[in-house]
Amino acid sequence: MRLPRPTTAGAALLLLAAISQPAAAAWQTIGEVTRVERAGNAVVFATAAGSALAVTLISPSVVRVRMTPAGKPAADFSYAVVPGANAGISPVVVDAADRVDIRASGAIHVVVEKKPVLSIRIYDGNEHLVVGDDPARPLAFDAADGAVEATKLRPDGELYYGFGEVPLPLARQQQSFAFWNTDAGNYPPGSGPIYQTIPFFIANDFRAGGRSAYGLFFDNTWRSHFDMGARDPARYSFGAAGGDLDYYVFTGGTERSPANVLRDYTALTGRGPLPPLWALGYQQSRYSYTPQAKVEEIARTFREKEIPADVIYLDIDYMDAYRIFTWSPTNFPDARKMLSLLHGEGFHVVTIVDPGVKVDDKYAVYNSGRDAGVFVHDAGGNELHARVWPGICAFPDFTDPKARAWWGGLYAKSLAEGVDGFWNDMNEPATFPAEDSTVPVTMFDASKTFSLDVKHAGDGSPGTHARYHNVYGMQMARATNEGLHKLRPEQRPLVLTRAGFAGIQRYAAVWTGDNIASWEHLALTVPMLTNMSVSGVPFVGADVGGFNGTPSAELYTRWLQAAVLTPFLRTHSAIDTEQREPWTWGGEFERINKETIELRYRLLPYIYTLFAQSEADGTPPLRPLWFEYPRDAKAALVDDQYLVGKDLLVAPVMQAGSTKRRVYFPKGDDWIAWWDGSRHDGGTSEFVAAPLARLPLFVRAGASVPTEPVIQHTGEAKNAPLTIVIAHGGNGASRIYEDAGDGYAYRKGASRTIVVTQGDAGIELAIPANRGFQRVAALEIVGLDAAPREVKIDGKPTTARFDASTRRLHIALPNEAVKRVALAK
Repeated sequence: MRLPRPTTAGAALLLLAAISQPAAAAWQTIGEVTRVERAGNAVVFATAAGSALAVTLISPSVVRVRMTPAGKPAADFSYAVVPGANAGISPVVVDAADRVDIRASGAIHVVVEKKPVLSIRIYDGNEHLVVGDDPARPLAFDAADGAVEATKLRPDGELYYGFGEVPLPLARQQQSFAFWNTDAGNYPPGSGPIYQTIPFFIANDFRAGGRSAYGLFFDNTWRSHFDMGARDPARYSFGAAGGDLDYYVFTGGTERSPANVLRDYTALTGRGPLPPLWALGYQQSRYSYTPQAKVEEIARTFREKEIPADVIYLDIDYMDAYRIFTWSPTNFPDARKMLSLLHGEGFHVVTIVDPGVKVDDKYAVYNSGRDAGVFVHDAGGNELHARVWPGICAFPDFTDPKARAWWGGLYAKSLAEGVDGFWNDMNEPATFPAEDSTVPVTMFDASKTFSLDVKHAGDGSPGTHARYHNVYGMQMARATNEGLHKLRPEQRPLVLTRAGFAGIQRYAAVWTGDNIASWEHLALTVPMLTNMSVSGVPFVGADVGGFNGTPSAELYTRWLQAAVLTPFLRTHSAIDTEQREPWTWGGEFERINKETIELRYRLLPYIYTLFAQSEADGTPPLRPLWFEYPRDAKAALVDDQYLVGKDLLVAPVMQAGSTKRRVYFPKGDDWIAWWDGSRHDGGTSEFVAAPLARLPLFVRAGASVPTEPVIQHTGEAKNAPLTIVIAHGGNGASRIYEDAGDGYAYRKGASRTIVVTQGDAGIELAIPANRGFQRVAALEIVGLDAAPREVKIDGKPTTARFDASTRRLHIALPNEAVKRVALAK
């Protein structure tokens, strides 16, 4: 049993003395510093408890702290950190009698107090305290079972965001979490982190004027926990059941901005790559579309009804008795023909692939994996067998490079057949309880995954499943992604995963798993997805309509509206639910759903631009309001609205029967209604009309948003001209990114960025030479109260069309050489 934590530094020393006795419990503090030395860029502290603590300045705004209880750190290896990203910089070190100061010139400053117990404080470049240890609860570890824990002081009013995929409201203060990836079907609101483990958060104290953001990432794959003031609002703590206490603090630079924090976190753990354009289109799925004729019917109906769509998913029933990388000979007798037909209609196809490989001596995939020795073994050294969809299965050890290479090569067959993308499911890893079990199974039940003593290769650091459980799904996605890159190096892959760990954004998109068709779960989508976004994962979405259960026509329609501008847009439903396509309810609902999806396609050039920005600097396409407005305290808890980039504000309806809703407009900018051009002052709340047919959508004054005409699939985008919608009444510059939509030529310069600047002198355009990209054909200025007296293009009068009902002025451009457009009142 763990002893109570000490309440003062003196008590901590008494506790340390007490637990040094043989009969005492194993928890102990790190103790005082006994020696300080340099080891490359790290400053290493030996302590009285026999532990070692290393402080490394990763950059002028990032510090790493690594405490090894036993004093001899293992090899410095991380699945989360990009290789080489934590090498560090050489610090300036001043070693005094009672403390050590570690600095980067003009930037981060770390103070390590030596006595009575080692304690750390971290300051920004302005010498403002970022975060500090609680001296009453020093760094501690349990020498018996290997657990570790740290406690930090928490200012009253400091709020926390991130932690990945947690079905809770937006802010995380006074909440506690345990990170252990689980198959969480029908997860209730309020449950802990479910399929994903991302032990990273961004803090912000709005009372400090929005200049106090910082981030903390705990790089530990064991079962870990955070208490963000739930037990005591004056402090927060984090720890794990094993491994080192290895964490990074991101100060946010001199600006202390959330964007800088996320920039530095994603520089460390990687950034989501630019996806293929088709992966940003509308996607339709069901468990399951079968047989082959049904899939073809779904595709044909989309085209006949002219509802845009790019992707159709095939769930587990496409396989032969759930054997991965096979086709059902009964239901899909000619899969190649079907895939070719769908490609001809502009569709891409994504198939589900689970990690369980059926144990069957007549099954080539199993025989290949067994002979290659790539499957996980139990504690006794035998091939681990557990039950999932195909029955008794073996499972690749994705922490073994040999297994990842073997797994990646399996996709060659599917690619040759015409499959375009892959959906990794059941990879927490999830297993089924024994068929004869009489014990109730709970959400986090141990019987739903591998035994903790199962063996893993650990990429050269062998360990048990207790250590590697939380990275299993991430490494499966990695194996898939790397295999696809090797097989088709000229194409950008689409990999979708249910489970992951910090850094998963390098390999896959993520969806929020088996949600429920309810208004309550619809309301959860915004805080879940925005917190995933600020956890470094840009390509996120939730199953439209809810996976489990059947939504009403109204719920589905409102859910589709709420999701239409989220990064990953897919309708998906369980096998025991009614059909759920955009036309299912017919009549008015079909018309509205079609127009909602059309809105997505009109705004695809903007969404694509945001993904390009995300790859460059880690800024996510989907953002909570506070992320862009960290000085606006009223934005701190808004979890039923979101920003798309910094320029579009979405306020979906999330209550049954509502035809209006209150919208908060962030302070610092004015906002213009997308549909009617009405203006709304920043820092105010208003009730706005929200009829069933309309998503409340607003554009930031001064922004320029690229749009295109409605297309049926992204294959038609190249020939679709751009219209740049400019929100009148604000100054600012916007960038519009274009490339081929697939492949990697853009990394060698085959792209262009258009810059649109709105100022007092008018609208300035900087449009580089067009090398086969969508051409800029028109400007549309929204938010005008009346038609201007005159419109000039490069000083010459021209005609323009004004629509008073939408307050929009449409200006056709003669060519892309236009430099300036001016309006005269």
